[in-house]
Amino acid sequence: MSARLPAQARREQILAVALDVFSVDGYHNTSMNEVAEAAGVTKPVLYQHFDSKRDLYRALLDEVGNRLLTTIAKATATASDGKSLTEMGFEGYFRWVAEDHASFRLLFGSGGRRDDEFSAAVRRVTAAAAAAIAPLIEVDIEEEHRLMLAHALVGLAEGACRMLVDQGDDFDPDEVARAVSSLAWAGLRAVQRPT
Repeated sequence: MSARLPAQARREQILAVALDVFSVDGYHNTSMNEVAEAAGVTKPVLYQHFDSKRDLYRALLDEVGNRLLTTIAKATATASDGKSLTEMGFEGYFRWVAEDHASFRLLFGSGGRRDDEFSAAVRRVTAAAAAAIAPLIEVDIEEEHRLMLAHALVGLAEGACRMLVDQGDDFDPDEVARAVSSLAWAGLRAVQRPT
């Protein structure tokens, strides 16, 4: 059993370990016993922090989603125009995935999509990312069109990462960001208000 930690530190340690366990075996194939064993705690200690496996998984989805959104916000904080925003946003996103495959697999893997509650949590993250991106798309179009384009950009990044993570190889996030942001920027520059 691990050393006694303050409650918040223990909770963070359990979340970190659970992320690794769930990202490999998925929600349905992972037991609380496996999480407790991997974290070096007893099952009662695990239940002091999380009421159920579902509660633990929801907390993980929230934690990972918040980290992704924070990463993108920090990456784009100094962007001065649409092109640099596009490049910096993709750089932040791809760097996050390159450094943390487990978080990407947890958030965008099939386990979270098969359950209505978990799927809703993932949709909230993607909607928040799109909502943050939409106002920064510098094109004279309706807000609804702008939001749809922002969702398309989020999907573009997710799709590229699925392939890269599924291959299991390390990848250069800056190189991938350059390629994908060039594609995205070329597309955004061509967008016009419908006539």
